[in-house]
Amino acid sequence: MASHASNKLDGKVAIITGGASGIGEETARRLAYHGAYVVIADIQDEKGHNLAASIGSHRCTYIHCDVTDEQQVKSLVESTLQLNGHLDILFSNAGMMNNAKQDILGFDIPAFESLFAVNVRGTAACVKHGARAMVAGGIKGSIICTTSLMASIGNENRVDYVMSKHAVLGLVRSASRQLGAYGIRVNCVSPGAVATPLLRGVLGVSEEESERMFESSSSLKGVLKAKHVADAVVFLASEEAEFINGHNLAVDGGWAGMG
Repeated sequence: MASHASNKLDGKVAIITGGASGIGEETARRLAYHGAYVVIADIQDEKGHNLAASIGSHRCTYIHCDVTDEQQVKSLVESTLQLNGHLDILFSNAGMMNNAKQDILGFDIPAFESLFAVNVRGTAACVKHGARAMVAGGIKGSIICTTSLMASIGNENRVDYVMSKHAVLGLVRSASRQLGAYGIRVNCVSPGAVATPLLRGVLGVSEEESERMFESSSSLKGVLKAKHVADAVVFLASEEAEFINGHNLAVDGGWAGMG
């Protein structure tokens, strides 16, 4: 891991859920690059440990956490405080997408409930316990949630996923109103289609195939990558965004379906 390029996050401690791969992995690297100490939380233990080792033990650690279990989320935050004394940044990024089509006529309720347990209940647990730690420690921190382009539109074949991302956006807008009184900023990033392992697995395509599929989805030339989303998270986590609260930051290249 190269020495960090700036001191914009020096002394900050960050938790990233879903941090072992995809957007979470890239964000872990970027936060560490800018000086933060990063706690990677995931259920992908081998990937998480390997990523933490590649970043360096002086800058990063891995903790197993299933966000559907609130007690594990609480323990994650407590362990972070025991290791580092404070929590400044929480990136609630863990999420899932069902492989099966979810239209309203064939809506699978158990599949919907499993997805909501991760995407909505898990995010709410992370925001709750992260915010409690910040309030108790007098930390004017930054909480960032991963939503999606889908938080602003509908989709006939991903009804449960669309519902979950609308719910996270509502959580962010509501939490930001309460936590702003403590100097805690709550925002979200809404990526367009990124060729992450999660999305590639759902689509059953390679990284190259998925990038070709998504290339025409924005008004900019090129392909949206995890690093673009990670840089947006770094911005929201930093003092450069000190008066941004309750905001949904679209990172979609100017989605071509708009307008």
